[in-house]
Amino acid sequence: MEMIQVENVTKQKIRKVKRKSTPILFINLCRLGIILGLLAVWELAVRFQMINPFLMGSPSGIWEESVRLVQSGQLFTDMFATVYGTIFGFVLGSLLGSIIGLLLWYSKTFANIIDPFVVALNGLPKIALAPMIIIWFGSGMFSKIALASIATFIVALLSAYQGTHQIDSNLINLMKSLGATKGQIFKKVVIPSSLPWIISAFRLNIGFALIAVIGGEFISSDKGLGRMIFVAGNLFNLNVVWVGVLTLMAVAIILYVGVSKMESRLIPWEASNKQREN
Repeated sequence: MEMIQVENVTKQKIRKVKRKSTPILFINLCRLGIILGLLAVWELAVRFQMINPFLMGSPSGIWEESVRLVQSGQLFTDMFATVYGTIFGFVLGSLLGSIIGLLLWYSKTFANIIDPFVVALNGLPKIALAPMIIIWFGSGMFSKIALASIATFIVALLSAYQGTHQIDSNLINLMKSLGATKGQIFKKVVIPSSLPWIISAFRLNIGFALIAVIGGEFISSDKGLGRMIFVAGNLFNLNVVWVGVLTLMAVAIILYVGVSKMESRLIPWEASNKQREN
């Protein structure tokens, strides 16, 4: 009887796993079907004059503009400018903010002194600084990198510092009782324990960096996806606007996947836990 019960329980578990684990191919096909269905409805609505293509654009018009921009090389030039500024600013701001946030663990007095300034800067919309930065440094790549760095710096700093507050005090006391120095505790306990918080900030910062760069390109820039969208919008060329928006969506997805890959490298135990939960 016990063997039969064990077999029944095992079968029930297998059935539950099969129900939960939907094939990824099926999921992707459903997603593709939704996209193709929406595009078909959109195109038919334009063809039957239910939607004004001047105001909404059309899938066929978007495709034609995409081909034109790819053949001329403008799409790749603008995309490279946006991606380069985003990645450079993201890396610079996130790393610098994370390092300073971790180092604040060394001195609670200094952390308390600068706390109101950090909170005030965090509450400030970073795009408000764009006009000043562009006036100071011009409308080139450096301004976009500076904007992205500022937008990501504070978030990384706050997240890293918050991560140092979540460390188990018993673990630190154990290290002290074993004769560990403050530097050893910082290296062996503080940094590894704060990594999940830092990576969480990276996930947010990749979006903030992209928003900052696009905002800077909207205000003043010689190239970039933000400039392309802004100029096309002023010319009422909605198809080019859609090309820029869709390209930005693709860029955002690729950058987010890149951060996820970095997470699996830096903190593999967190990635394995998520896989078990799924």
